[in-house]
Amino acid sequence: MSDFIATSVDDGVLTVRMNRPQKKNAIDRPMYRALTAALERADGDDTIGATLILGVPGAFSAGNDIADFIAFAASGGEGDEVESFLYALARSQKPLVAAVDGLAIGIGTTLLMHCDLVFAAPGSIFRTPFLDLGLVPEAGSSLLAPQLMGQQRAFALLAMGESFDVEAAREANLVYRIVDSADLEETATKAAKTLAAKPREAMAIARDFVRGPRAPVIERIEEELRQFKARLSSKEARAAFQAFMTR
Repeated sequence: MSDFIATSVDDGVLTVRMNRPQKKNAIDRPMYRALTAALERADGDDTIGATLILGVPGAFSAGNDIADFIAFAASGGEGDEVESFLYALARSQKPLVAAVDGLAIGIGTTLLMHCDLVFAAPGSIFRTPFLDLGLVPEAGSSLLAPQLMGQQRAFALLAMGESFDVEAAREANLVYRIVDSADLEETATKAAKTLAAKPREAMAIARDFVRGPRAPVIERIEEELRQFKARLSSKEARAAFQAFMTR
């Protein structure tokens, strides 16, 4: 599926690690397919009670692979693995835990809004430079971020493209707890295993109560995707991509 996504199961936790350090975990289309498959595996396996998403030291994810953006725009939007991943993320039935050490850019930040617990190391940076690339927010973030952070912080993140350090991310409810890098994965794994050990049906009901209805999130993802795909072939986006690839 992808050499850059590693999965394992232990004590009811499906651990999914993005492992493309040479590209700072920029996510390409095979990686999206593998991430989608992992989320669908968790939903379809009664022995799995929680999913833990990890990156590598220094990079949770640098966001979408820009070369894939360009190829996707040139193809007219055929074979959209990103879309499948976003829907799988929004529809995930099992608790999602993430551990961030370093960069969380673009989708590396917005996917965290679908997680139930996010742990982050000091020095982690959260940024969504969508508008700088001539694009628009995605992953339902235009709906979820204001709910989590308030309108002005959400606007600063999604529209102004402001970088949030880990303290600002915690204050904005994007991060649950700040943990030293040396203890980060152990702490996040322990939390995921605690969730996985809870009664599964009760957990599913409680999670739905806390997260609220999924339909508005899915509808917003659909709206964002329509605009996102249109923007990919815009003059603004083409110029931004060209500048990025030649810098």
